[in-house]
Amino acid sequence: KVLVYGYMTGNYSCRDIENACKRDICFMWLLNGSQAPDNSTIARFQNERLLPVIEKLFYQVVNELYKLNEIKFDNIFIDGTKIEANANKYTFVWRKVIERNSTKLREKSKEKIILIKQRYSITNETGISECITTLKQQAELCGIAFVYGKGKHKTQLQRDIEYLEGVLTKQGKHAKYLELIGKNRNSLSKTDHDATFMQLKEDHMMNGQLKPAYNMQIGVESEYIVGIDSFTDRNDVNTLIPFLSKITKNTGKKHKNVIADAGYESEDNYVYLEQNEQTSYIKPVNYELSKTKKYKQNIYRIENMVYDKEKDEFICANGKRLHYVYSEKQKPEDKYKKDIRHYRTESCEGCPHKGKCYKAKSEYREIKISLNFLEKRKQSLENITSEIGIKLRVNRSIQVEGAFGVIKQDMLFRRFLTRGKQKTETQFYLLAIAFNIQKLCSRLENKRFNKDLFELKDTT
Repeated sequence: KVLVYGYMTGNYSCRDIENACKRDICFMWLLNGSQAPDNSTIARFQNERLLPVIEKLFYQVVNELYKLNEIKFDNIFIDGTKIEANANKYTFVWRKVIERNSTKLREKSKEKIILIKQRYSITNETGISECITTLKQQAELCGIAFVYGKGKHKTQLQRDIEYLEGVLTKQGKHAKYLELIGKNRNSLSKTDHDATFMQLKEDHMMNGQLKPAYNMQIGVESEYIVGIDSFTDRNDVNTLIPFLSKITKNTGKKHKNVIADAGYESEDNYVYLEQNEQTSYIKPVNYELSKTKKYKQNIYRIENMVYDKEKDEFICANGKRLHYVYSEKQKPEDKYKKDIRHYRTESCEGCPHKGKCYKAKSEYREIKISLNFLEKRKQSLENITSEIGIKLRVNRSIQVEGAFGVIKQDMLFRRFLTRGKQKTETQFYLLAIAFNIQKLCSRLENKRFNKDLFELKDTT
C-alpha cells in the first residue's frame, strides 16, 4: 500500500518514501501504527519480495476492472515510449566496434602467438590458455621468479606469458559483450547490461546524443493501462506479437480490435492478428504519403500499377507485363511464412519511361512484393478509414498517448531508479497500478464510469 501510494504521489525513491512515512499523515494512516520502514527495507521488498509477483498483482487489478465493467476487452490502444535507464550516459558498447576490435586483435596477435609457440616448441593446435599453463610450468621448473615495478627487468618468458594473458583477457571481454548484446540489438551499457542506447526526446545536450533506455510498451483500454512490457528494440515493429501474447497469457482473454500507429505495420503482425481473430486497425506506413497528389499521380509506383490476378502479372505504365519469376526463401528469423515474389519484364529497351521508372542499369525492371502483405494493408486501410476506425484512431491519440503524457509530464516519471530489465519492469508495474487507481477515482468523480470511448466532436 505504501509503495503504490508513494507512486501515486510522485515519491519513487525509497528514501523519499521513508521520509514520507515519518512526516506525511496519509502514509502514517496506511502504516496503521506500525513503525516507518527503513529505505533499505523498502528497496529489499520492492526488488526481492515484490519482483516475482508484481506481474500477477498488476493483472489482478486489470481483472478487477473487468469485473467492474470498466474494461471489456474490446479495443486495445498500443504505443511505446523510451524511458531512460539508470545507467551512466557514456558507458556504451557497440556491436560493430567490438567485432572490429576482435578481428584486429586476432590478426595482430596471430603472428606473435605463432612465434611464441615456436620459441618454446609448442604445437600450433594448442590453445592460448593451455599455452599459458605450459609456460608457467616451465617458469616454475626453471625457478624463474616474476618481477614487477619500476627498474625491474622482466625475462622473455614473463613477457610472453603476460602478452598471452592480455590477449586472452581481451578475447574473453569481447566474447562476453557480444553474448550480452545478443542478436536483436547493437549496443548495451556497461552499468546496465539490459539497457540499449536510443535517441530520446529529452536531449540535455541538444545534439541527438544517444542515451541508455528501455522501450516501454503499454496497452490502454477505457483510459486504463491493461498491459505492460519492456523491450531492448529501438523500434516497435517486433514488439506487438510478444506484447499481445503476454496480455492473453495473463488475462486469458483477447481484445477484439487492436489499434496501433504505423510503427507496428508488418506482414508478421497482420498475419498474427488474423490468426488470433483480432481486427487490425494499424495505420499503414505510407498512409500520409498516399493521400498526396504526387503519390497518386506517380504511375511508376507498384501500388499504382494494374495487377492481373488471373495471369499473376503486373502491368506497367507502358503496358508491358511484369511476369512472375521466383519467390524468395523464408528467413530463419521469420515467424510466419512469407511469400516475397519477384516480377520482371522481358525487356525495357526503347521504352519512353526508361530512366524514370527505375534507376537500375539493367535492361529490365524487376519488383519484389508480398501479395499477402498488400492485401492485409488494404484491409487495414479500409478499417482505419471507416466510421468506427476514425473514432478508434482519435481515441488512440487521446488514450494511450495521453497515458504517456500523464506518466511523463504529470507524474514526472522520466528515468528509472533501478537497474536491470526485471527491476525496471517492477517499477513500471507499480507506476501502472498507481495510474489505474488514480484513473478509477477520476472517472468516478467526473461521471465517466463505464464509458469506453470519447465521442468525436461535431465539426458541422
